[in-house]
Order: sequence, then structure tokens, then C-alpha cells
Amino acid sequence: MIDAHHPSLTNVYAADPARYDNMIYRRCGKSGVQLPILTLGLWHNFDGYKSFEIDRAMIRYAFDHGITHFDIANNYGPPYGAAERVFGQIYEQDLKPYRDELFISTKAGYDMWPGPYGDYGSKKYLVASLNQSLKRMGLDYVDVFYHHRPDPETPLEETMGALDFLVRQGKALYVGISNYPADLTKKAAEILRELGTPCLIHQPSYSILNRWTETDHLFDITAEYGMGTIVFAPLQHGLLSSRYLNGIPEGSRASLDRHLKKDLITDESIGYIRQLNSIAIERGQTLSQMALAWVLKENRVTSALFGASNVEQIAENLRVMENLSFTTEELQEIDAVANPFMEFLKRHS
Repeated sequence: MIDAHHPSLTNVYAADPARYDNMIYRRCGKSGVQLPILTLGLWHNFDGYKSFEIDRAMIRYAFDHGITHFDIANNYGPPYGAAERVFGQIYEQDLKPYRDELFISTKAGYDMWPGPYGDYGSKKYLVASLNQSLKRMGLDYVDVFYHHRPDPETPLEETMGALDFLVRQGKALYVGISNYPADLTKKAAEILRELGTPCLIHQPSYSILNRWTETDHLFDITAEYGMGTIVFAPLQHGLLSSRYLNGIPEGSRASLDRHLKKDLITDESIGYIRQLNSIAIERGQTLSQMALAWVLKENRVTSALFGASNVEQIAENLRVMENLSFTTEELQEIDAVANPFMEFLKRHS
């Protein structure tokens, strides 16, 4: 058991000298950037309500094991901005000497503050949001700044122009987009290419149970324009883990109706989860490890983004690197369960 309250956490932090020995890094599209195949996301658990020392232990453990990429957004919390503030505190106390070894991302595009300038994709919003994010985190720049979702009303030229503007200001080294379908991805990439600030990376959702990127041919577009991809929700908000093998545990997302509806956890869905878990066991993995390996089998996926509530979950996910390959039979077995499971999810969406 790894103790998040170990006295060493109160001491001056020194990163593990062997932190790069076992992590696998992939090149991000056609850029000079290499990213770890696993990225720690700060969406749910860095909200200021949990123990700060647990959050701090997770960041330290991740970096000590070669996870250099930390993914945040302006409104991650709750409350909005909390994840950036917590990360900023940890950065100030522990990671500041290692800034040049870190790849820190944030985003803007969803609701952040009241009024007409705190949402979507105007230049007004994106510039103000990144300025606020940098203050909360105590940074001079982020490594990548994303537009978090398409804006149906703001011209794409304005939104992409704002990203280019922020790079030229030195407040972001690279830019990315998230939740963009293939057609808009192509348009955004062309605009950014003309501006001279190529789009580094796309962040779509992707999992065994969520394959819209395949039917939309998104990976073909990202490859065509030299973009990397980092996929979020590879564990399908916890469905693809051991958490719901026996129902709904107290404190889980489903128990709180938070990003995973209670009515999705039924005898039928538990049956599918157990079948997938059996396949994972045959592979010598946990279900979450197999789910991460499954998205990483797509060589156009640069990194898989996961969240964690404790150090043990990070340690478990890191062991995915022990088995990243699948046989044809294993993939067929997974599909035989995933196809009816996806139909179940559609019926209950």
C-alpha cells in the first residue's frame, strides 16, 4: 500500500533519477514533441475538496514514473479553476525546478464565468481565459493550449486566430483542439497551417465502447495534417474498470450520478463488464489496463489520458506497458462483448 501521507511528502521533493527508465514515449504527429503514452488528467479529483496531500502524492508519483504530461482545463473542479489552482500549488512546492521537463496543457471552450465573454470560442474569451489560467498555475506559459469544443456561432477563423495569437505572445508553445469532428478538424488544421502555427494535437474521446473516431475517420485527418492525438475517457468514466463488477460502490461516479448515470449499472451492463474483465484476466491484466492497451494499439494515438483518485490507480495503469499487444482472437472476443454493450449504452443514453 502506498501511503499518500508518508512523511516524505513534507520534505523537499527530489524527482526519482530513474523516472525515464520505463516509460514509453511516442512522437506527437510530425512535431518534435514526444509524449508519454499515459497522461494524467486533473478533471475530477483535483478540486480542492479532497486532501491536498493525496493530490500532491499523485502528481509526484506520476512524474517519478515518467508521466511528464499533465492535462487540465480552465473549468476543471468544481469549483471552476480549482484544478489549476491545486496544480499551481503543487508546481510551486515541488515541480518548479523541473519546468523544462514538464508538458502542461490547459483548455478553454466551455462555460467559465457569467456573461457573454465566458464561454465557447471568441478571441475575447480564449485570451482572457489563458491569462487567468497562467495566474492560477503560476506559469509564464503552457506547453499546449486547446480550444475545448467547437463553437457553432463564432467563425472558425477567429477561434484559430486566437490560438495563433497566444502562441505569438509566448503564452503557449503549441495549440490543440478537442471534441472536434473530422470535417471541422480539417478546416481548423488548414487555417492554423496558413497562419503558421500548425495544430499539434487533437483530444477526442475514444474507448472500447466509444468508437466515433473510427467511423468519422478522424485519425485519417489527424495523420494527414501531422497532428498527434491524446484520447480521453479510455475507461469510459469507470465502466471499463473493476469498479462496477459487483454493482455501484459508495463514492463512485455512478453513486453520485456524476458523469456516469446510475441507470447504466444494471444486471445486463454488469454482465458485459464481467465478460470483458474475464478477457483481461486471460491477458494477465486488469480491465482498466486492457482498456488502456486497447486504445494504444492504434499507433496514431500518441497518449491515453486517464484520471485517478489515488496513487494505487496510477500504479495499476502504469503496468499497462507490460502488455500492449493483442492477438486477432482477443480483439474479436472484445468486439463480441463490446458491440452489444455499445447498443445497450445507446438505448440508455
